[in-house]
Amino acid sequence: MIYHVRATFREDTAADLLTKLTDGTIASQRPDGPELVASMERAVVNSEGQIEWSELCYCPTPLRHERATVLDLHFEDIVTEPIDSRTQYDGQPFMDHLRALAGSTNSD
Repeated sequence: MIYHVRATFREDTAADLLTKLTDGTIASQRPDGPELVASMERAVVNSEGQIEWSELCYCPTPLRHERATVLDLHFEDIVTEPIDSRTQYDGQPFMDHLRALAGSTNSD
C-alpha cells in the first residue's frame, strides 16, 4: 500500500539522519531501506513546516518497520493515510533542508 505521510522533523537529529541516508546505512536495511531513502528524496517541507512524502509499505501496520528502525528516531507526530499512487507534494526539498540543518549543526 502507498501512504501519504506527514510528520514533524526532530531537527536536532539532522546530521545523524543525513549521514545514515547518504552512507548506505539506511539503503542497506532490509526490506525497506531503498524505499525509505527514495521517500526521503521525494519528501518536502510544506508551508506549515511539516515534512510530507509518499511511501510504499507492505506492513499490515503502516510503516511499522520504518518507524521502528528510522522514522521514530527522527520524526514526531507521524500521520499516515492510504493513497492510490506516489505523489509529489509542494514545498522545499527535504534533503536540501536536511543538508542545511546538518551544516549548521556541524559548524557549532
